[in-house]
Amino acid sequence: MPIRLRTLTLIILIAVAACAATTTFTSTWRAPDVPAISPVGKTVATVFVSRDESKRRAGEDAMARSINAFGGHGLPAYTVLPNEAAENADTARAKLKEAGANGVVTMRVVGKDQQVTYTPGYTAPSYYGGFGPYWGYGWGTVSSPGYLQTDTLVSVETLVYSLDRDKLLWASTSRTTNPENLDSLIKEIADATANEMVKQGLLAPPPGK
Repeated sequence: MPIRLRTLTLIILIAVAACAATTTFTSTWRAPDVPAISPVGKTVATVFVSRDESKRRAGEDAMARSINAFGGHGLPAYTVLPNEAAENADTARAKLKEAGANGVVTMRVVGKDQQVTYTPGYTAPSYYGGFGPYWGYGWGTVSSPGYLQTDTLVSVETLVYSLDRDKLLWASTSRTTNPENLDSLIKEIADATANEMVKQGLLAPPPGK
């Protein structure tokens, strides 16, 4: 492969990898006196804290799908708790218990930042192919220009409560790089959170795993 094409391919691969969403945790906490829990057979309400009704519904639906994947019954809170009633804790608790919820998972965006990274260019010697002195001179060096890359970093707070015990079981703050949309953001955070909770012994693995 010619150096110019090889260099271009490398730049594209680096850019694609950098733009892929990745989630890392900046902090986690789990209740120390709680054994591993399983959502199987339990109803878990999902709450995406947003005054934007469409974003709230999309977020809670995405969270509910993740709960279902673990064998539980995800209950989007908007189906029983409209925005005008969501801000009152007593009303929210009563409505969710009345709907049969055993637990609640909440997510809230707590920060959104942009990070600009500059990757410097470089000059690399080319290979000589025997086409004469001029060809070798003309293609003696191949330059790759530097480029700027802007990443979007979204920080999300996730809390897991037991309504049966009225107790906080899990708290975390995560940072996701370049999420494509709200649905993919929620799914990635939900998957990462579940894996971390399994790793820390708070959540039983999903059925069959």
